[in-house]
Amino acid sequence: MRWWDIGPVLELEHELFPEDAWSAGMFWSELAHARGPGATRRYVVAEEAGRLVGYAGLAAAGDLADVQTIAAARDQWGTGLGARLLTELLRAATAFECAEVLLEVRVDNVRAQKLYARFGFEPIGFRRGYYQPGNVDALVMRRLTDPADPTAPADPDSALPDSDSVPLQGETTHG
Repeated sequence: MRWWDIGPVLELEHELFPEDAWSAGMFWSELAHARGPGATRRYVVAEEAGRLVGYAGLAAAGDLADVQTIAAARDQWGTGLGARLLTELLRAATAFECAEVLLEVRVDNVRAQKLYARFGFEPIGFRRGYYQPGNVDALVMRRLTDPADPTAPADPDSALPDSDSVPLQGETTHG
């Protein structure tokens, strides 16, 4: 993700998360930490036919990574885009040398919880009233990234469906 992606990202953000959408300032702040030798963030976007259809971001601190955001346009649900975005974040966590990855997911977002479970995330707790202003609880999930951990999926790409997927621009041109 680059600065010129913020406008389209915000459009999708407000469409998907109308009550608790991030502001432009929040994305600018995250991107400020995504470049250079001291980078602690990785943000990617996915485009199809010149249209932004998804984005995701990860923050790293020490040996801990946190999935900050992940979103796919509604017309991309079920295409494997969410899995591709998550795979890129897990690769970034490995590159940051993080031993574990945490995330929060709405308790009412069962579809996302199933995706995370396929990638080896396990529930570890709740954050009451985390999503505001709707006062929706968050399920906290964790995945160990240590290759020596036999409970973690060895190859997150194996969770991807066999289909033509939308390319992640973060892998090449927006990297």
